[in-house]
Amino acid sequence: MRVRRGFTLIELLVVISIIAVLIALLLPAVQSAREAARRSQCVNNLKQLGLSVMNYESSSGCFPGSTTYPTSQCQGWGWSFGWAQAVLPQMEQQAIFNAVNFMNSSGSSPAPGCATSWMSNTTAGYAQLAVFLCPSDGQEQRAGAPWGSLGYMGNYGGPAHIYRYQGTIVPFYTGSGTSADGAFTTAAKNLGPVGFKSITDGSSNTALFSERLIGIAGGGTVTAGAGPDAKRAVFPNTMSSAVYDASLAGLTVAQQFAAACKALPPTTASVGSNTNGQSWLRGHPFHMAIGVYAHYGTPNTLNCADPGDGTNISYNGYGGTSPPNSNHSGGVNVCMSDGSVKFVKESVSQATWWALGTRNRREVVSSDSF
Repeated sequence: MRVRRGFTLIELLVVISIIAVLIALLLPAVQSAREAARRSQCVNNLKQLGLSVMNYESSSGCFPGSTTYPTSQCQGWGWSFGWAQAVLPQMEQQAIFNAVNFMNSSGSSPAPGCATSWMSNTTAGYAQLAVFLCPSDGQEQRAGAPWGSLGYMGNYGGPAHIYRYQGTIVPFYTGSGTSADGAFTTAAKNLGPVGFKSITDGSSNTALFSERLIGIAGGGTVTAGAGPDAKRAVFPNTMSSAVYDASLAGLTVAQQFAAACKALPPTTASVGSNTNGQSWLRGHPFHMAIGVYAHYGTPNTLNCADPGDGTNISYNGYGGTSPPNSNHSGGVNVCMSDGSVKFVKESVSQATWWALGTRNRREVVSSDSF
């Protein structure tokens, strides 16, 4: 009689169990490898941004400003083009740069010959450039759809209370004798243009760019205790600041403001959740959510706006903490002014973080301190 060979039920169950165990062991390793690849691409994007700014500085004699306002005849108050459009030719994006219509306006009474709105820039502005987004962001929808989002921010400087405009990507000085906001004239000396000669603290110890998670498409209210999504939003701090100078009083206010942000109740509702990285094309001297970050709140802390900034609060005005953040475990990638990219831990001390944000304060920062 012919015997039919096969597997018993027990043997099949054992094999299936072994396969399940192998999958459980290998899946985290696969996911970790994928995140490592995404993080590597994020670092490469920052290096490309750093190189583009170096090339821009070589040809123009300065870094791009955080905004071109008020140099264009077509610009209404505040809104203008950001730093990202300025470096497009240095990033092999000449075609997109050529598509930018510089004769647009954001004001209610445009000059003759100017377009009446930003809608004249759909060809360029709607384009989403991969180099402007960190692959680890995880947000597939655009923050300000249909505009292309921006996941990398320029260094605006330290806390506005004491180190305002002392970063590397700042508004340009207009020659009018006042600062870009027309209020704090003592900060005017810290405005741009900024170049390598302005970085007396050393280019390897002065930040140029970092990353920030883009806002949530469509907006909506987020609470401070909402986990990862909370890093995408802007929250009102529990205190407002009134001192803007480099005195001991200004330092005290800055420290208190940062501490109040970290202690924000988890039920605090956001004032804006889709403003961060809303458009790579645009810039504003007040709105740090658009294209810049501050060395105020340490990496991956909440984005707290100063309630005293009024209408600017949802875009995180210049008085806010506006830290960089990411989905990387433990910190953020920072491109320094020498083009190197360093991973700064979220446990970095406040003093060290502030020092990395200023270009000319004569701070000595050790590489092992962050």
